[in-house]
Amino acid sequence: MNLIERLKAAKHLVVFTGAGMSAESGVPTFRDAQTGLWAQFRPEDLATPQAFAAHPSRVWDWYAWRRGLVQKAAPHEGHIALAELEMKIPKMTLITQNVDGLHHRAGSRTVIELHGNITRIRCSECGEPCEEFPDHSPPPCPLCGAYLRPDVVWFGESLPREALEASFRVCETADVFLSIGTSTLVQPAAMLPFKARELGAFTVEINPEPTPFSASAHLVLREPARLALPRLLLEAFGQPA
Repeated sequence: MNLIERLKAAKHLVVFTGAGMSAESGVPTFRDAQTGLWAQFRPEDLATPQAFAAHPSRVWDWYAWRRGLVQKAAPHEGHIALAELEMKIPKMTLITQNVDGLHHRAGSRTVIELHGNITRIRCSECGEPCEEFPDHSPPPCPLCGAYLRPDVVWFGESLPREALEASFRVCETADVFLSIGTSTLVQPAAMLPFKARELGAFTVEINPEPTPFSASAHLVLREPARLALPRLLLEAFGQPA
């Protein structure tokens, strides 16, 4: 059975996306975001609890700048095709390492965000989410007064336990697993496509560049997601994105 036939027959499709997916929308990858004023800093100097404790305004302003880049970006055809696929298959789970919220904006509904979301903020102490972005840099938590911070996972922090466990759990029932635009280098998330294959899923890598998972995937498509995904949607279900 080829990929198109497997997509048509799939009861549970699991999709795993990384920075390459967002880069096709013009969102700089984590390290490519070091330009202009921020070129003098390494990402590690701006994305750790220690950096925030030492220079809260600097870290807040960097994330505000990155948030502006995300707001200017739009979901591409690949994002939209995934949202369309979700409506064609009985069950689809989308796991993303990206923090830009583009999958939600494209219309995807069942999304696990492993690294958080840059468009949200929460308290650095009590964890309470905040709906508004105050002008103060960085703003205080309205409940406890501690600094608010981006709702993302920093270096030295663990991935949200619930999200990580849910991601590995859905691999148990996946018929087809698409690994899209991810380097499969950052652990423990990088183990997801390997785990899916081990548990019996038909695994596909969609990435212009080779990765550590390439040799293990059942099928590799060396092309951008914005081209590959609309074509798969059209061939499987007769509906372009």
